[in-house]
Amino acid sequence: MKPTNYKKLYSKIFKLLGDLTPLTVDCGVLCEGACCKGGDDVGMLLFPYEESQLPIQKAEFGGRLAVCNGTCNRENRPLACRIFPFFPTVDENGKVFVEKDYRAGRLCPLLKHSDEIVFNPKFFKALKKVGKLLAKDKECLEFLRSSTEEIDTYSSFFNV
Repeated sequence: MKPTNYKKLYSKIFKLLGDLTPLTVDCGVLCEGACCKGGDDVGMLLFPYEESQLPIQKAEFGGRLAVCNGTCNRENRPLACRIFPFFPTVDENGKVFVEKDYRAGRLCPLLKHSDEIVFNPKFFKALKKVGKLLAKDKECLEFLRSSTEEIDTYSSFFNV
């Protein structure tokens, strides 16, 4: 896919997700918006060719982080913010799943108490569709694979 076509891809993805979130209520009341606190070196990893209106800096491993100052226009949030703390993972055959993103474990109480929470099934259905759209693109599929590997490493490290 040409970099210019990614704008259409992310527009389609954001439309698909709409206002859906993992819960049907504001989960920020549980943790006082821990994922939106911001800071100089706090951010969300951008997907391949994803644009952001937030300041961007290079991550340690070469990725790009959209750096949060603690407030943003929700309409312009990066994809990682919209799907936090979940992620579309892929297996070795390219099949897409939606899993807890254990990289968020230190920050998000939803992961710690997920057995006690009723999540929004519409969010998970939409996120699986998002994962399938991303997996059709070579660079996005590679991003999903490397992220899946990292999430699997975190989950084994934390014994979950």
